[in-house]
Amino acid sequence: MAKRPTIYDLAKAANVSTATVDRVINGRHKVREETARRVYDAAHEIGYHAAGLIKQRIQENLPHVKFGFILQKPQHYFYQQFAENLHEAVRLNNDVQGRCQISWAKATSPTEFATLIEQMSKTCDVVAAVATDCLRVSTAVAEAKARGVQTFSLLSDFAQDVRAGYFGTNNLKVGRSAAWMIANTAKKAGKVGLFVGGSRWHGHELRETGFRSYFREHAPQFQVIESVTNLETRELTYETTLELLHKNPDLVGLYSAGGGIEGSLVALREEQRHTDMTVVVNEIMPETVSGMAEGVVTAVLATPLDDLCRKLVCYMGKSVTDKNFEVPSQTFFPMRLHIPESL
Repeated sequence: MAKRPTIYDLAKAANVSTATVDRVINGRHKVREETARRVYDAAHEIGYHAAGLIKQRIQENLPHVKFGFILQKPQHYFYQQFAENLHEAVRLNNDVQGRCQISWAKATSPTEFATLIEQMSKTCDVVAAVATDCLRVSTAVAEAKARGVQTFSLLSDFAQDVRAGYFGTNNLKVGRSAAWMIANTAKKAGKVGLFVGGSRWHGHELRETGFRSYFREHAPQFQVIESVTNLETRELTYETTLELLHKNPDLVGLYSAGGGIEGSLVALREEQRHTDMTVVVNEIMPETVSGMAEGVVTAVLATPLDDLCRKLVCYMGKSVTDKNFEVPSQTFFPMRLHIPESL
């Protein structure tokens, strides 16, 4: 059994004296904030038993901020991971005493997203949401802003003229990257299929634009056929993939700009088409990992949730505590490319 770290181990890790550590833990004498934070970081890193108490001492005089987050698909692996990263980012933020509240959209309709934004902006200091881009949502964001509550858009942008800032990947580049992967790994030129979640997802529109523009500019020997709307559901994606394969026996590539790809993977296995196709999907989850392992999926373009959530919570907190803080209009995070050999 590993020996539990002592106060001497903590002092060494933080490069301070044991007396300084004692003052931080017990609050006997004031310690510079920078030093106290260094002690806490070291305590967290080495697993010191009083790390929670040290954080409490540091945060005693910090402002309270209630963070509100709106996500969709509560049973979906990706969004479960998103929620876990948000909780962790709020917990580890050292600039405020944060509380995390997450609400889930079940039907992903504009009315539901708008209602959730309206409700959350009345109970939270700042809000970040995954939502469609439409007038109903923009109105809810504008009303929240009028009450002094800023709203951040996540993954797919919305309400660009009134929201505080966008956090996510550069969706235009994601689409172009998916096209590059297909154009350079497909066994031959031919037809390429594309799934989008719906017309109100701004991020999907950008991915489609980037996807098509790359083929027009650099790989005109491929034909990107008409996009298929799958509403990001497993069942509909399964059915539409089967239909797509039957109508286009010469399909050489497939890209899903949003969710629901699990249904496509089932259809590809059933039709035994994955051996002659390049398939590019988004986000790391059990289904896409197993798809790569089996040779069904060629590449996965993933959102770096850990980095995104940390910076998001930092900026959200500053937007509440510092009225002069200027939130960047767009904060892009480089996507992470996963291929079978990187598993």
